[in-house]
Amino acid sequence: MPQIKKIQGIVIGETNYSESSKILNVLTRDYGIIGVMSKGCRRVKSSLRTVSTKLIYGDFNVYYKENGLSTLISVDVIKYFKNIMTDIVKISYATYLLELTSQVYKQNADIGIYDLLIAALNKIEDNFDPLIITNIIELKYLDYLGIGINVDGCNICGNTTDIVTLSSKSGGFVCRDCYTNEKIVSDKTIKVMRMFYYVDIAKISKLELANQTVKEISEFLDEYYELYSGLYLKSKSFLNMFNKE
Repeated sequence: MPQIKKIQGIVIGETNYSESSKILNVLTRDYGIIGVMSKGCRRVKSSLRTVSTKLIYGDFNVYYKENGLSTLISVDVIKYFKNIMTDIVKISYATYLLELTSQVYKQNADIGIYDLLIAALNKIEDNFDPLIITNIIELKYLDYLGIGINVDGCNICGNTTDIVTLSSKSGGFVCRDCYTNEKIVSDKTIKVMRMFYYVDIAKISKLELANQTVKEISEFLDEYYELYSGLYLKSKSFLNMFNKE
């Protein structure tokens, strides 16, 4: 018999079910990704209507079923992310982060992924540059995907000095001795990449970078994910088109 449980989590996906209900995919702190039936939530007068949508972050009161669909009773909302939900740019990045997180978590069910997602969404909500925050998350998620880069030295020989560029094809940093014909990036980009890897997102209080640095890091990560992750995300394709406009 299902037990009533209070489970902290965030809605990372939703699917309409029947004429009036939804199935919510909720990434939780303690139970991984769970499916939750929100009965009747699509009705105008339903008390579940406003809490049965992506980006709702809170304590979910559910009839919990371990190997099946749980049933939603109510949500004690921690944050609605109203700032994100009313900005097309922010919601585009947030949607991508939800999809990326879902795919990464399926490959490595580590609680650190949950904490990174919440920290990133909080920073986007607080008006930090969503592209920069997204790049930090993309870099940190590489370790969970098993394709992390060495930010402390050359990926080819291990040399910790004279790093001259960042190459997706070479798998990360490249030193002067190993450099062939890779595209050169600035010293600032190399330093910022290392900072991104080690920074605690939740503790960021200021984040201002030159456009060229952001561009070089973003291009590297896009190429790296394409070469090594095996992930295809519809929201990323939309984001790329959006950014080109």
